[in-house]
Amino acid sequence: MKFKINSKIKKVALGGVLLLGQFGCSDFLVEKAPSNLTPDAFYQIPDHAEAALASVYADTRFMGGGAGIFSSNWQLLEALTGTSTTETAQNSDLNNLYGLVHDPNTIHVVNYWNGLYKVIAQANQVLEKVPPITPMDENQKKKILGEARFLRSWAYFQAVRLWGDVPLITKPQTAGSEDFLPARASTESVYKLIVDDLLEAEKAGLPWMDASGRVCLAAVKAQLGKVYLTMAGFPLNKGAAYYKLSADKSLEVITYANANPSVINLFPTYKDVHTEGLKNRVEHLFMIQCNTLVAGNFMGNFFPNFKPVTYSGPGGTGSSVPTIAFYNSYEKGDLRAKNQEGYFYTSYFTNGNGAPFDLGAPYVFKHFNQKANGSAGVAGTRLDNLNVPQIRYAEVLLNFAEAQNEVGGPSQAAYDAFKRIRDRATLETPGLGSYSAASFREAVWVERWHELCYEQITWFDMVRLRKVYNETTGKFDNFVGHINLSSNRPLQEKHLLLPLGKQEMLNNPNLKPQNPGYPN
Repeated sequence: MKFKINSKIKKVALGGVLLLGQFGCSDFLVEKAPSNLTPDAFYQIPDHAEAALASVYADTRFMGGGAGIFSSNWQLLEALTGTSTTETAQNSDLNNLYGLVHDPNTIHVVNYWNGLYKVIAQANQVLEKVPPITPMDENQKKKILGEARFLRSWAYFQAVRLWGDVPLITKPQTAGSEDFLPARASTESVYKLIVDDLLEAEKAGLPWMDASGRVCLAAVKAQLGKVYLTMAGFPLNKGAAYYKLSADKSLEVITYANANPSVINLFPTYKDVHTEGLKNRVEHLFMIQCNTLVAGNFMGNFFPNFKPVTYSGPGGTGSSVPTIAFYNSYEKGDLRAKNQEGYFYTSYFTNGNGAPFDLGAPYVFKHFNQKANGSAGVAGTRLDNLNVPQIRYAEVLLNFAEAQNEVGGPSQAAYDAFKRIRDRATLETPGLGSYSAASFREAVWVERWHELCYEQITWFDMVRLRKVYNETTGKFDNFVGHINLSSNRPLQEKHLLLPLGKQEMLNNPNLKPQNPGYPN
């Protein structure tokens, strides 16, 4: 968050201005270069507003940034869950995450903090600088501001769940800002901003869906349902009233989907979830946008280590692979665990499109782009333009089922939402009358673990529920004391929050104290 200004550069620039003044240069020599535009000079026309918003979207791709050898930032939210392990073990920071011994120097922790606050900083610029632009179509301006609010709330929602009390910055900052070294705000106040931003975004005139990948109304409403569901649980424990808010908001999306099934729906097959031509459509309500012209899909660390599953031959890192225990926890006949049809694959085609061969273990297929990498008899394009899902309609259905059950037990509507997830997996579902509130609750949780795995959602479920799926028993353990089978280490109370980065705390003493259980 803290950016240093090089005073020597300022002095050189000032000296140049003085010299130009002395020699009385013509106007074209004293004009400001476009590349040196300041924020005040930049926000002048509607195109500037669109460009600034695009930069916020671009910064959401920080989660695909590198975190040392054979690792990406997003692996922070997978390694901790216990549902994945590594074949390479060559990245010490990633190994520390798998082993639950991460600390304030862990690069993934540092990069996630910096990445989220860059999104926040860019969104703050848009929210501050776009309103005064004149002339500008008011509907266009309203939509841009609504999208910026959603993206800011998206970043804060991740930050508050990872670190708890975090700095709450809502205005652009400079070295002279009064709050340039901000203290941490309460978790409650951060959630208030998140909800307020989403409620404003909801009124911004956004379309229900947007195939271009921009924030849509369905994403806003789905995210509100998700935020309310989180607020109902730990650490705020707001309970029944917020479960009701979550259920109602999720139901708005479901009601629209039921009336417009060609617009919002579950995909008929799991392959559609990772089909490039279907991104930003139907089940995908919000995605991180990827295109090889700028930045291609960044989930490659799911590729098996040194196996020829793509056009490039033997490669991959295998730094995130499913644990056998989690893979085996799927019910018999669950289509999600079926080779190349669900979310895993145990065999593939040599160099992407050649002779089939056995992989020797299950690997994550959910983010595998067959168009880019190749499929049976069809060479890959080598252009991995697959987006990275953030909110799918499947999650909305499960959010509703869970929240509605907490409001009044397993109602028909909650059961129907839950059953749709199991129907697609070709699983038989016991009748509604066979469930109590308690048994339905855990049944929905199991579906969350199996449906939403490897989408950076499971860790947040573990934290808000204070429960973890036990792959061996099929039941749920308390968070504290649960043994992650990827490390054979128990989760501790301190793991509910991440440590703040060491350098960040050195730069800003107002961030103290460190989160409990971690060294300063």
